[in-house]
Amino acid sequence: MPSGRQDQADGSEVLLLMGPPGAGKGTQADRLAASRGVRKLSTGDMLRFHVRRETPLGERAKTIMEAGDLVPDDLIIAMVNSELLPMNPVRVLLDGFPRTPGQAEALDDLLGERGATLDAAVVLDVDEDELVRRLVGRAREEGRSDDNETTVRKRMEVYQQQTRPLIEYYVSRGRLLHVDGMGSVDEVTRRIEEVLD
Repeated sequence: MPSGRQDQADGSEVLLLMGPPGAGKGTQADRLAASRGVRKLSTGDMLRFHVRRETPLGERAKTIMEAGDLVPDDLIIAMVNSELLPMNPVRVLLDGFPRTPGQAEALDDLLGERGATLDAAVVLDVDEDELVRRLVGRAREEGRSDDNETTVRKRMEVYQQQTRPLIEYYVSRGRLLHVDGMGSVDEVTRRIEEVLD
């Protein structure tokens, strides 16, 4: 069980929610942020905010995205930093960041500067066949033909390859918690709350 929450007497709470496409991460992140009184930080939301506001970070990101390139780590980290700076204590739920051990180390440094640590990295475990069923069903409902079983299974493969080093990073730091992501939304929420408390 992660020990970070007991260490953070100032009331900080920093959580990371991870899971493959279709695991219900977005829904659970919203619920968790509301129930624990923490701010949800999603990299997608941050990028859109900075681009819309035409901040210096947003201008840089827009140029990179328009060229079809991935936004580099230093830019994402700068955006996360700009969100964390005014927080005292740091109370945040991270969704979509970090994605790599390098980003995780940078996050540890940012939090360390504020006297906080990551309390837990929660991974939603969902059976691959169930994920495929959910994503293919969602694509059908939305009238999108791009998400068929083959492309969905390929996305799962990419997720596993990209996420494995990050999972190992948090295992080595005693911060990883696995939660069964099968069942109703309420059941999964209850399981997440149980492992965190």
